[in-house]
Amino acid sequence: MRDLYRSAPIPIRDDLAAAHARAWARLGQPGTWWTGAERVAIAAETRRAPGCTLCRRRKEALTPSAVEGAHDSLGELSEIVVEVVHRVATDPGRLAEPWYCGVLAAGLAPEQYVETVGIIAHTVAIDTFARGLGLDLLPLPERQEGLPSRRRPEGAKPGPAWVPWLEPGEAGGPELYSTSRPPNIMKAMSLVPEEVASFFDLVAQQYQPAAAMRDFSREYRAISHAQIELLAARVSALNRCLY
Repeated sequence: MRDLYRSAPIPIRDDLAAAHARAWARLGQPGTWWTGAERVAIAAETRRAPGCTLCRRRKEALTPSAVEGAHDSLGELSEIVVEVVHRVATDPGRLAEPWYCGVLAAGLAPEQYVETVGIIAHTVAIDTFARGLGLDLLPLPERQEGLPSRRRPEGAKPGPAWVPWLEPGEAGGPELYSTSRPPNIMKAMSLVPEEVASFFDLVAQQYQPAAAMRDFSREYRAISHAQIELLAARVSALNRCLY
């Protein structure tokens, strides 16, 4: 797996490169609600969003709803999917529940919304890693044929978030969560369990495994727990992450 980042200016851990390779390969495969071709198109649109004129104008406005227009898109996805991709990728700190309700009213299912957010999160995480090292972005994966599984967890139901999710005691919850008290950021994507499993596979390598997060008796990374949390808090503040 070292070949994935063979041109990196510093050595990249094998486990981290392997996690990126798994996530990137999965991106091109049929998902739960999107085909492989649609998943790659969402990743490509995620990369295009920062250069969108409408998104830039909305970002500069007091409220994004005050600016109308059309997104600069690649033309492979429906308008509502492009709206979700661009807003989540460029201005997530100002998303609100009425906007989400409008997304559903426009025809996007909650399950499709969650998987879309998962694809965006994977793409941004891996692309940001490459940019931080001064590397070219990874080529988008091949689009694999096949149909999405369309499996909805039986126990998913409305909770404190906008989307339905799985609580630990519900059907599908025990095998999904590694703890009896999973964080909300994990439950938020649980309507599409495959996205949770894949994204937190990345988290375990880019951040720390769950067991290591509160184990202050030793350091698992090249920098300390305190340094990791300082960086995480600063990035969260810059991204206006309420969590």
